[in-house]
Amino acid sequence: MLISFKSNIIMKIKSIMGALGLAVISMCASAQVVSKDSINMLKDRKQVLEVNKRLTERKLELAELENQVQEKTDAVAKTAEQARESAEENQKAAERLGEDPQHKKHARRASKSAGSAHRDAKRARRAQQNLEKLNRNIESLRKKIADDESKLASLQGS
Repeated sequence: MLISFKSNIIMKIKSIMGALGLAVISMCASAQVVSKDSINMLKDRKQVLEVNKRLTERKLELAELENQVQEKTDAVAKTAEQARESAEENQKAAERLGEDPQHKKHARRASKSAGSAHRDAKRARRAQQNLEKLNRNIESLRKKIADDESKLASLQGS
């Protein structure tokens, strides 16, 4: 009797395990198939997130560049003033040298002031070029932001 009781319990356990195994297999076999629409919707969401991320990064970069504009503008004004002053000093030194062309001290000062005027003019040109480049970068970034915003609007509209 004890043996039949044990075998009866074992049989019930086996049948329960079999039923559970069959249930697991049937659940795997009838797993929900993801439709193409939901896949496309997920792809669209991913694209929206990517465009949104790129847009945010570009806006941050634009803010940084716009913060540099005043600094570059000040540098242009400062270097232009230095170049003007150097040119005036060079002109005065050249006039002094013109009055006495044989004077060694005047010749040396004229030469040094000409070099200073040349360097300061070069610095002023570079500062102006840097400001122009910064403005071109800002304008380019603004166009990219506008393109991203229109792309984002079209993605969210669909």
